[in-house]
Amino acid sequence: MTKNKRRTALFAASAAVLSLAAPLTAASASTVGNAGPPRLDWTKCEGTGLDPRQECATIEVPMDYAEPHGEKITLAFSRIPAENPKTRRGALFMIPGGPGGGSLDQPSGKGQKLPQAVRDTHDLIGFDPRGYGRSAPVGCDVERGDLARTKLLPWPALDGSVTQNMATARRMSQACAANGGRLLRHISTANEARDLDRIRAALGERKISAWGVSYGTYVGAVYNELFPHRADRFVLDSNNNPDPARVQRAWLAAFEVGAEDNFPEFAKWASRPGNPDRVAGTAADVRRLFLSLAERLDREPLPWPGANPGELDGNVFRQAMLDSLYDPDDYPALAKMILAARKGTVPPAPEAPPEPLMQNVTAVSAATLCNDAAWPKSASVYEKGVAESRAKFPLTAGMPRNASVCAAWPYVPKEPAVRITDRGPSTVLMIQNRRDVATPLGGALELREALGRRAVMVTVNSTGHEAYLANGNACGDRTVSHFLATGERPSRDIVCG
Repeated sequence: MTKNKRRTALFAASAAVLSLAAPLTAASASTVGNAGPPRLDWTKCEGTGLDPRQECATIEVPMDYAEPHGEKITLAFSRIPAENPKTRRGALFMIPGGPGGGSLDQPSGKGQKLPQAVRDTHDLIGFDPRGYGRSAPVGCDVERGDLARTKLLPWPALDGSVTQNMATARRMSQACAANGGRLLRHISTANEARDLDRIRAALGERKISAWGVSYGTYVGAVYNELFPHRADRFVLDSNNNPDPARVQRAWLAAFEVGAEDNFPEFAKWASRPGNPDRVAGTAADVRRLFLSLAERLDREPLPWPGANPGELDGNVFRQAMLDSLYDPDDYPALAKMILAARKGTVPPAPEAPPEPLMQNVTAVSAATLCNDAAWPKSASVYEKGVAESRAKFPLTAGMPRNASVCAAWPYVPKEPAVRITDRGPSTVLMIQNRRDVATPLGGALELREALGRRAVMVTVNSTGHEAYLANGNACGDRTVSHFLATGERPSRDIVCG
């Protein structure tokens, strides 16, 4: 699977909103009593291209932690044991992004990029979150057209109207209410953290370490809040704003800043002499050309056979821009689309992930984002936000403040969003690229402030989403690897490069 196909699958969750009873306490959500961990039946993992050392198991957990003896669901997880049993320290959980992504295969994939010192000392643990993949999968059976990126991410109409977005929200929410099943109401970040602690207990671990990426940083922060004394070494990479009132609404809104932070880097690249995909002579010309082409495509969309939707309009063009800014390696794809659109043609349509996967990802994403916190139900709130955003941030045309599926979600959150605080052991190392389209630096700074003395932050002067062992730099990678292998962090926040 290519990088673009993986991103389409894993970030469809963000796209579903972006990319949304009495509160339970950590004590009420604790996992096991004194009975000890259950016996796990480790078997060969399903799938191709997996490391032969990777093995899989399942456990049962409550569907509703407020009813611990009620209906159960099955969670699937995997491991590659530490490569040096003599130096083994514990388990390193790989917490995926999304929401709507899984890490069941990651011990065989990105886990093998970890340095030997980390693989020697830690079992690598992957898992599918509740509702996703092999962990009691859910789906809403939404219309195929509503799986288009420009429907999942709520791009407004040409004139800024949100009427169609509200209609899409109602249609998708009705499908989820009719087809999603009871589990859909119990998919949330707090419950994912509680599930992780059940896996910890099943593994017989007193504490766990973790590497959380993107949405996984919020899961990791919530785990640290609910189970502070069960966290060992936690790396939070590409960090979300933990604002407990807005939660995922803040993440969607962050795209307007993220695009403005990152587009100049693309524009410099796309105007560089000698670049075979050079778009224009200067960075300023690249921006002007992009905006003018988007406006032209708003008025005169180009047929795009095989794509969903079947035309390249201004919002599809803008969405392609956002997708390409996740990783500088994807700049050529955006440049080729700009060059084609200028000629009145289209590039080959991207291959979409299988529809069952998109249905699953969309359902988990919507449930998480909408169950974590309440969203406004009034169209006027979104109309005002879209108008303000369009005026200030033309690249994203008002999308980041628009109405997602959560504007019509049929359920109310079962508990308040977890407030991240500075109370608890100091176990967190944050790493954050300075220019990140999906999780901008400003949101990371909000999480850093909330964690206080519990965290140290490494800011990397790099561009792209995901810093550690991906779009960061050698200084940031070295700092995180040293922490995971030894537990030693910088004494204070640092900037790399």
